[in-house]
Amino acid sequence: MSELIRVGVAGAAGRMGTTVCAAVEGADDMVLAGRADPALGTSVQDILGDVDVVVDFTVPDQATANALACVEAGVHVVIGTSSFDLEPLRGARGANVFFAPNFAIGAVLMMRFAAEASRHMRKAEIVELHHDAKLDAPSGTAARTAELMEGDVPIHSVRLPGLMAHQEVILGDLGQTLTIRHDSISRESFMPGVLLAIRRVGSLTESPVVGLEHLLFDDA
Repeated sequence: MSELIRVGVAGAAGRMGTTVCAAVEGADDMVLAGRADPALGTSVQDILGDVDVVVDFTVPDQATANALACVEAGVHVVIGTSSFDLEPLRGARGANVFFAPNFAIGAVLMMRFAAEASRHMRKAEIVELHHDAKLDAPSGTAARTAELMEGDVPIHSVRLPGLMAHQEVILGDLGQTLTIRHDSISRESFMPGVLLAIRRVGSLTESPVVGLEHLLFDDA
């Protein structure tokens, strides 16, 4: 049997962090080796000696410093926090950094389909809808989708209670429209992508890498 991947979770007491902890505990090839969160009285620095990979679902003003601490300690990091500053990590050496704006495989497919459709349709706009506790607007997923698409793509953000994570890409051309939509109904939708990133981050040949598509598609 191959050695288990020792995983630490930053933001472990939050909603996403709690879900990541449960997913890691349910994976046959991983062990949850550390939880970092102010609510638990632990920091990222407290767990670095016990883990191979840290998964960060914290807040934008903490994620960059957390990732730099991980890399300096030789610990790979998988980041799910959006709207953080990635630039300081571009020259960091010692371990690998992987960031995904969205870990739901269906959302990655939506972005890929939207990028392809934008090459053939005249105009497009994005409507992204999230729960009212989400800190950033537009979402990282919407920003990444627009970045991958052709042309100038406006983004409209909606924040309401009762929503989870939803995005529509609406494309228009002469006498026709095309709508590509993805809905995450629960946080479990992100876990297969998170576990994939944990398994693959250590074997990346460059760092940082942005986007789950790089782990799913050979041509990404």
